[in-house]
Amino acid sequence: MDYLEAMTARHSVRSYENRPLPPEIVGELERQIEEINAQSGLHIQLVTNEPKAFDSAMAHYGKFSGVTNYFALVGKKGPALEESCGYYGEKLVLAAQAMGLNTCWVALTFKKVPGAYTVEKGEKLLLVIALGYGKTQGAAHRSKAPEELADLKNDAPAWFSDGVKAAALAPTAVNQQKFRFFYDNGKVAAEAGRGFYTKTDLGIAKLHFELGAGKGKDIWK
Repeated sequence: MDYLEAMTARHSVRSYENRPLPPEIVGELERQIEEINAQSGLHIQLVTNEPKAFDSAMAHYGKFSGVTNYFALVGKKGPALEESCGYYGEKLVLAAQAMGLNTCWVALTFKKVPGAYTVEKGEKLLLVIALGYGKTQGAAHRSKAPEELADLKNDAPAWFSDGVKAAALAPTAVNQQKFRFFYDNGKVAAEAGRGFYTKTDLGIAKLHFELGAGKGKDIWK
């Protein structure tokens, strides 16, 4: 399964089997995290066999069960943190899906567990991503139509439309999809709307756009 296939197949999953991650899967995820952290300056960490973060009233309210593995999205405090966590966190989500795992982005319904991961001075734990073998594969949610997410001008190339379609598959907080894309002379501008975690959502959507369009980060205006 490649990243484009993973985008289509991946849905949020909140209930997981009591099944540990195989050592080879853990090793590959750790390798990808190391690579991502080197590229991004983030301090993302993989936490395994740790049930406390999702053993709380809030987690049960959020209908989570069986979660013992998660990515801790940690990075230096600053205006770029949210979008960066969204972009690189989604890379790990798609990689996990391609490995046969399931995931769920989690903002509020988890408990911080000191010692399970490291948050250095000047850093912040922004979000976590639940990870494991889901009891189901989740269910698709309604996505906005491409014309609701972009200014689809007549002069826009096909790759721009392909990118917007891929961005429409991006998971966002409460399925709000508050982002828009604009084409201008070979470059693309992207905007986040107002609301909680919309900058994180934009980072996720920008990764999806790049993959769908077949373009790199140099495309952004």
